[in-house]
Amino acid sequence: MSGHRPVVVGIDGSPSSLQAVAWAAREAAFRNSPLSLITTMFVPGRYGVPIGVPASFFQDEERDGKDRLERAAQTARDAVPGYDIDIETTVCTGTPAGELLARSADAAMLVVGANRRGIIDRAVLGSVSSAIATHAPCPVAVIRGEPDRDINDIPGPVVVGVDGSQHSEPAISMAFEEATLRQSELVAVHAWSDIVLELSLDGGSEAEWTRDAANETALLAENLAGRAENYPDVKVRTIVVRDRATRHLREQAENAQLLVVGSRGRGGFSSMLLGSTSRALMHSVVCPLLIVR
Repeated sequence: MSGHRPVVVGIDGSPSSLQAVAWAAREAAFRNSPLSLITTMFVPGRYGVPIGVPASFFQDEERDGKDRLERAAQTARDAVPGYDIDIETTVCTGTPAGELLARSADAAMLVVGANRRGIIDRAVLGSVSSAIATHAPCPVAVIRGEPDRDINDIPGPVVVGVDGSQHSEPAISMAFEEATLRQSELVAVHAWSDIVLELSLDGGSEAEWTRDAANETALLAENLAGRAENYPDVKVRTIVVRDRATRHLREQAENAQLLVVGSRGRGGFSSMLLGSTSRALMHSVVCPLLIVR
């Protein structure tokens, strides 16, 4: 458990950021962690905008920021009735991504909403979520806003992507922990090919593929074995496919309450901090996505 390390949430007042707050409040309650809510105020000149605004501008910006945080704090309290979570609120003057990253080293998790209703929303929110998912050392949760659903009432299992590399090891551990906290089933998906190949009519090739599939199934079992012993109450279901990981993880996420993936897979270059699979899922899945470095 993370103990005193906070769950940090970026607030911009949008419906998706408030759903991110509700989700993060539950996560903080599960972990007995404080909840840190931060928002940013616009500072003329810092972003290349000429200075020359009324003196009341800063007071108005700060007041708006405090109002956003007050609504967010109430949203957090309403999301976890019966829990007395410690909530801290801060109005910052830096960029949203910069402020979140500055807190990432000491955070249990960063949480950001990503509604993406229009072109501007997709550009701004996408850049913030991509930046923190790429550079934050702690886990990053991306919450896609669903206005007609309570984000904490989404049913289904916790799904984790397993590729057999060391990069998925932390994600597996985190997924078991989340399944325990949520008292849910864990679905482990292992896609053992990064390209789509049609089954050959040649019998030898089919036999080889059958052998490879057995080896990959054994590899998945090996990856899960130690953690399954540490979490005996978690029911684990495994899925092994010879196909692209992104497509099958997206399919499983449609009926999941949480999808957990590593930040970079076995095919990523050492300089690539955020892999193609996690990046694609961040912009496509509907359920909460947790990216673990």
